[in-house]
Amino acid sequence: MAKIEKFEDLVVWQEGFSLATRLYELLSGCKDFGLRDQMQRAAVSIPSNIAEGFERYSNKDFIRFLRIAKGSTGELRTQIQIAIRIGVLSQESGEELINKTRLISSMLHSLIKTRTENFTS
Repeated sequence: MAKIEKFEDLVVWQEGFSLATRLYELLSGCKDFGLRDQMQRAAVSIPSNIAEGFERYSNKDFIRFLRIAKGSTGELRTQIQIAIRIGVLSQESGEELINKTRLISSMLHSLIKTRTENFTS
């Protein structure tokens, strides 16, 4: 397996970046500024925390920031469900985003597990 030299090469970062930009597109006309801003912050937090942890060059820090990113996926998934319920997002768009958060959460879980196993062995 090739060594990843920059965070932009991490598939989970790419997925998080894609999710954040897609969310911005879908919410561009949203007038519910509080919910929109909170959702955007949570979405941006995902790839940002992956990047920050990677750039610290410490496995312990990387794992910690991956966990924060994973927490942001759950936060965002909750906000998406609220946005669907109150009509800010369509069911179809919301499901697309929910599926993406689940994928990213699973990828983060696997990466955390791998990094933790490598860290303790």
